[in-house]
Amino acid sequence: MTTDVTQYLPHRPPFLFLDHVETRPDGVIVGSRLFREDEFFFKGHFPSYPVVPGVILIESMAQCGGAALVQAGIVPYRKHFFLATVKEAKFRRQVRPGDEVRFEIHNLRTSAKMVRQRGACYVGDELAVEGEWLCVIAAS
Repeated sequence: MTTDVTQYLPHRPPFLFLDHVETRPDGVIVGSRLFREDEFFFKGHFPSYPVVPGVILIESMAQCGGAALVQAGIVPYRKHFFLATVKEAKFRRQVRPGDEVRFEIHNLRTSAKMVRQRGACYVGDELAVEGEWLCVIAAS
C-alpha cells in the first residue's frame, strides 16, 4: 500500500522525512523513510562521510507519530505538531545514504493539546535511534 503522507502532514520537501505510515492492529505506528544520496544535509554532514543527523532522525519519528494520529482521525489535519521535549534519545547506529529506516512508534498519552510518544528507528533489524518526545498541538 502506497500512502501519500502529505495528506496527513503539512511538511513538504526538503523537510518531509516520511515516505509511508500505518498503524498496526496492536496500535503500534509503523513508518518508513529511504534516505537518498541527494538529501540536502549530506552536503555538509559530512561531505566525505555522509550521515543522517540525529536531529533529523528524531524529527522523522515525530513526523511519523503525528501523521498516524491524523490518519486515524485522532487529530485534525489542519493542526501543527511542535516538538516541546525530547527525552533519553540514544543513537545506536549511523544512518547513511541509501539506508531505509523503519520507525516503530507508541503513543504514551494524547490529548487535544499534546501528544507524548516513544519510538525507535531501525535499519533492517539493527536499532539506530530510540527516544521519547512530547509535541504540543496547535491550530494553523
